[in-house]
Amino acid sequence: MNCQVQRSKSVKSLGKSFRSEDRAAQLVEFAVALPLLVVFVVGIFDFSSAFTLKQRLTNLARDAARAAAADPSSDVETGSTPVSVMDAFYLVDNYLQANSINDCGVTSTPTGAGLTWTFTANGNGCPTVGLTIVVNRGYYFPATGAITPAMNCAPISPNGGAAVIGTCVSVQYPYPWRFGRAASLLGNNFNLPTQISAVAIALNEN
Repeated sequence: MNCQVQRSKSVKSLGKSFRSEDRAAQLVEFAVALPLLVVFVVGIFDFSSAFTLKQRLTNLARDAARAAAADPSSDVETGSTPVSVMDAFYLVDNYLQANSINDCGVTSTPTGAGLTWTFTANGNGCPTVGLTIVVNRGYYFPATGAITPAMNCAPISPNGGAAVIGTCVSVQYPYPWRFGRAASLLGNNFNLPTQISAVAIALNEN
C-alpha cells in the first residue's frame, strides 16, 4: 500500500516537473520569437506607409508639373518668381495641408538659379533634412529615349539631337523610418533614405 502511494506521488511530481519544463520552454521560444515578430510587424506598417507616401508624392509632382506647364512660359522673364512656379508650389503646399501632412513650415520664398526655383523648409517639427520642392520651367531632355529626371531637375543634354522642353517638379519629403530601430533588436543596422522623393515632367504648352 505504501509502495503504491509513493509511486503515485512520484508520478505526480514527475508530471509537474514536465509541465514546468514545458512552460519554461515556451517562455524561451517566446523570448526568441518576439524580436522577429516586432521587426516583421513594424516592417509591414513602415514600408506600407512609405509606399503610400511615395504614391501620393508621385501624383502630386505630376499634377504640379502639369499645372505649371499649362501656364505661359513668358512669365519666367519677369525677374520675380513666375506665376507658373507659384502655381506648382501652392498646389503642393495646399495638398499637404489638406491631407494633414506636415508641410515643414515651407514658405513661398524660393531660391532661384536660371530657370530653376527651389523651396526648402525644416520647421514645424520636421526632421533636419526637411522638405524640398524644385520647379524647373526650362527643363530640356532628349526627344528620344526614356530618361528619368534627377531630383534636382537638372536638364539632360540631348548630345546634338533634338531636345524637348518642359517643366520638371520634384518633391522630397522627410520620412522618419521606424524599421531601422526595430531591426536593431536583431543587431542589424539599415541605412534607409531620409527622404521619400518623387519627380515628374510635363511638356510646356505655351
